Amino acid sequence: MSGLFRTFRRRRLLRRPFPPEWLDFLERRIPFWGGLAPESRPRFLDLLKVFAWEKEFIGAGGFSITDEVRVVVSATAVRLVLYLDLSYYDRLREIIVYPDTFRLPDRTGGVLGEAKNWGTVILSWRAVLAGLGDPRDGHSTAVHEFAHVLDREDGAFDGTPQLRQYSHYRAWASVMGEHFLKLREGRPVERQVLDDYGGLNEAEFFAVATESFFEKPRQMKDKTPELFEELKRFYGCDPTPGG
Repeated sequence: MSGLFRTFRRRRLLRRPFPPEWLDFLERRIPFWGGLAPESRPRFLDLLKVFAWEKEFIGAGGFSITDEVRVVVSATAVRLVLYLDLSYYDRLREIIVYPDTFRLPDRTGGVLGEAKNWGTVILSWRAVLAGLGDPRDGHSTAVHEFAHVLDREDGAFDGTPQLRQYSHYRAWASVMGEHFLKLREGRPVERQVLDDYGGLNEAEFFAVATESFFEKPRQMKDKTPELFEELKRFYGCDPTPGG
């Protein structure tokens, strides 16, 4: 999709009214919706409806895509770019949703989520709901996979998304690299904030750190403040209560 056509299409989608029944899904399923500042809600709803209508949702394994599925998944994705821009999802074309754990040809064992290089995210609906069910445990499959999409937008899964300014890259590399290595070494401070899976590689570290930033912001702010500040500068928000 060309940039000009995408811009035109998004403007057209923005003019469509937000379906009032979708608000019920947000109230029932999205814990962070209630904590959004009143001034941020209109933008959140605008981005949500564009994302939900622009991306192709595909049910797999006998699963049917409903408006509830579309809204819940879209809300999780939009949370990451609320203070960035929807262009971070330009490469994302489709979202495949299975009812539960699924298998992929290139993976052994069951999978809960996967972000593919060609613009596809695959999710387990059960895992999406589990991530929302306990919004402070530091685990959210959907947040993790959409963080990979943000990372990939600049061309590679390398743990460094397109930052706001060129001058931010040096500090990002230093801070993220330091905490990535400490997590790989099993340092207790990092392990209190981040899942060990983040030590696999830089891309997984960014995705795991994003999960913790949104789900365990107070712990991250207290125990790894430099990491918290880098993610705060990138995402443009402070998700701590009252932040």
